Amino acid sequence: MHWALLRTIIVLPATVLVFIPAAILLLTRDSSFPPKLATPSQIWFWLALLVAGIGSYLCVWTVKHFKKYGEGTPAPWAPPKKLVVSGPYRCNRNPMITGALLLLLAEALFFHSWPIAAWMILFFVGNAIYFPLVEEKGLEKRFGDDYLKYKARVPRWIPRFPPREKPETD
Repeated sequence: MHWALLRTIIVLPATVLVFIPAAILLLTRDSSFPPKLATPSQIWFWLALLVAGIGSYLCVWTVKHFKKYGEGTPAPWAPPKKLVVSGPYRCNRNPMITGALLLLLAEALFFHSWPIAAWMILFFVGNAIYFPLVEEKGLEKRFGDDYLKYKARVPRWIPRFPPREKPETD
């Protein structure tokens, strides 16, 4: 595995999806919101598995697609050389974040954890502020009119099914 991609996986998703939720679970175990593991006899267990499966698939698909067609990683220290507008990026400009949000929702359901649900909301709000103020401005600078056309065609968060039109590249 490419070192930049491995570092991306360890630093970004592991922090958001493993380290912070684990800290939340540890800190809330003796609180008024203790985690309670869902069991196979509960609908929450199966719903969490379904949502985790969809979120995992979306995350893996987007990272593979990003690496293959963008020739880079999702991380700021090894950004793509090419604008990726195909695959999951045809329906949503931020499918990796959507996948991460689904995984956080699955964790909140699986552990019956309101604090993890609150972390999911905080993570979304942070990204909802960061993307238009920082990320998109950088993409506009790097990819110019191609990114502006893509941005006008594809929604930031809520996926459009089916996509409006086929991508011009890839």
